Amino acid sequence: MIRPVVLHPDPVLRGVCDPVTGDCVVLARDMLDTMYAAPGRGLAAPQVGVALRLIVMDTGWKEGLPDPRVFVNPQVVAREGRQVNTEGCLSIPDTPRRIARPARVTVAFDAPEGRRRETFDGFAAACLCHEIDHLDGVLILDLPEAAE
Repeated sequence: MIRPVVLHPDPVLRGVCDPVTGDCVVLARDMLDTMYAAPGRGLAAPQVGVALRLIVMDTGWKEGLPDPRVFVNPQVVAREGRQVNTEGCLSIPDTPRRIARPARVTVAFDAPEGRRRETFDGFAAACLCHEIDHLDGVLILDLPEAAE
């Protein structure tokens, strides 16, 4: 089910989200449907009005390489390097910003088999940082614009 995307300045976008403690399969599926319809590459639960630590991402689907991912209670545990990209946000339409992010991140998250760690590079690393920021009430409007 496609859910409405919450727009800035809705207060749910500024809150720190609660950990997921129960089943989130339906919410994650709805979030993927919403992300694809938007069309975006990542979406955090507060962007659909749910203050839980859940994000979805698919950085390759627009290039014909779909790889839908769900991250429950994600946390960046390591950062390396630097990259600068122009980022947009489904909750702040038509407001692209040049943002510096790590070039590589390792993210810990809950999975059916337990807590996992996985490392991501390039655009996927930036996308994960953007979406995890949402879980802490941080928006691209809060970050300095990068010069390079």
